[in-house]
This record gives sequence, C-alpha cells and structure tokens, in this order.
Amino acid sequence: MTGRGMALTARGVDSKGPKIKVAKEVEQVPMYCENSPMKKKRPPRDKSAASKCSDVFEAAVTDANREVDMLFSKYAEVMSERASVDGSQARELEDIVREVRNLESHLMERKEQLRHSLAIISDKLQG
Repeated sequence: MTGRGMALTARGVDSKGPKIKVAKEVEQVPMYCENSPMKKKRPPRDKSAASKCSDVFEAAVTDANREVDMLFSKYAEVMSERASVDGSQARELEDIVREVRNLESHLMERKEQLRHSLAIISDKLQG
C-alpha cells in the first residue's frame, strides 16, 4: 500500500481497521465543528424567509402596541377614578372643616352668653 495505506498501517492498525477508524473520526469531527462559532455554516437567506420574519415581527409589534394601549387605557381609567374619589374626599373634608368652624363659632357665642349670664348673677348676688 502506498501513501495513505502506509500511514494507516504505521499506526499499528490492520488494513481493514483504518477505514472504520477513519470513518469514526470523520463522524466525530463535524460534532466539534458544529459547536465552533467560526465554522458554523449559515443557510442562505431568501427574500420569502426575510419577509416572513418581518411579518412575524410586525405582528408581534402590533400585538405589543395593542397591549400597551390597553394597559394605558386601564391606567388612565384607574387614575380618573382615583381623581374623582380624591375630589369627592376633598369636598367632604371642606364640608367637615366648614361644619367645625360653624360649631366653633356657635360654641364661642354660647360661651359669651354664659359669661354674660354669670356676670349678671354675680352682680345680683353682690348687690
């Protein structure tokens, strides 16, 4: 055997063995090559695949926009409800403050009336 056969027999393998070992080595080499980033082969891109990808992307973007719009509308609705609740609570607080001021004014008048009545009673007792 010349060249190739000699190299294989130099390894100490008989003439039938190297073919099997070489085949096994060849089978193992692609596994290592597939993991290597430099030796990966990219499939050729055609325009239909690119258009499908862009269609899928556009559909995803459209769905995301719809979802975001829905979330914004829910957020706006919640904020509107909170604003109306806050407004009604502010009106309630204003009504309570007005009632407290009226009550304070009434109590001050009542205090003055009692003071005046006590002064009259005191004058009659001293008098």
